[in-house]
Amino acid sequence: MATENPPAPAGPTRGATRKGDRIFLGLSRGSGITLLVIMAAIAVFLAWRAALAISADEANFLTAFEWDANADPPRFGIAVLAFGTVVSSLVAMVVAVPIAVGIALFISHYAPRRLATPLGYVIDLLAAVPSIVYGLWGALFLVPHLTGLYAWLDDYLGWTGIFSYEGGAARSLFTAGILLAIMILPIVTNVSREVFRQAPKMHEEAALALGATRWEVIRISVLPFGRSGVISASMLGLGRALGETMAVATVLSPSFVIQASLLEPGGGTFAQNIAAGFKEAGSMGRDALIASGLVLFVITLLVNGAARLIIARRKEYTGANA
Repeated sequence: MATENPPAPAGPTRGATRKGDRIFLGLSRGSGITLLVIMAAIAVFLAWRAALAISADEANFLTAFEWDANADPPRFGIAVLAFGTVVSSLVAMVVAVPIAVGIALFISHYAPRRLATPLGYVIDLLAAVPSIVYGLWGALFLVPHLTGLYAWLDDYLGWTGIFSYEGGAARSLFTAGILLAIMILPIVTNVSREVFRQAPKMHEEAALALGATRWEVIRISVLPFGRSGVISASMLGLGRALGETMAVATVLSPSFVIQASLLEPGGGTFAQNIAAGFKEAGSMGRDALIASGLVLFVITLLVNGAARLIIARRKEYTGANA
């Protein structure tokens, strides 16, 4: 006699939620809404104070090469600050990202476990070092020891104008970029390492079975899978580089002059200028600094938005492309 299968136990339907689920959902939704409200409040405050400063500015806020917000009438512009912020951050990215990706690949696919584990701990420790410590190290050690590199760049690449060097202390945007690269290196390395570890093992084993070398396995399996993760890590590091304050302030000799050479003192960044000028600024000077902070706020949002768009167009998180 045929027997019927026993009915499956009744489980929670798709639309049904338990009390704990509803509480967690409410807390998560409330946290997201609170974050949006805080961001909107920051944006409104910055825009309000920036409008007061820009309306009283006698110079062009976007193109002026001067900063005298405490004068009567005030004259200030962000051209030099925008240039210095972008250039120092780009130098940091160009130096840090390839090295970080190489270290992440070494830890995840090349180094033996007894070496990879302590090396990972060291990278994690570097990420926890305060920025002022990096700044003091940069001012006392990095700046004096970069003059040799500056002279070498001048000898071989000085004809380009970008790497011309006339001597003096190495307190330039290039030095600030190198210091920022050292600071963001642990962030990019840690995120990239975790992404590379998530690469499908079956893809790697299949490539090895077909006779691929270790580098070919990484090139056709690991790197395509982790490309979006590396982009995310790079944007995370770029966000720190854009807003770094004390470390840049200790190694940079700021001036409102844009130098053609990256090795000559001059320039400045938004964060460094705010930290250096806030204490002596009057009411209008503070509003001017807040206006520059609004520009940095917008640049950061644009960078993060661009990163999201890049990641959304790539589907490598779902698997590697051969």
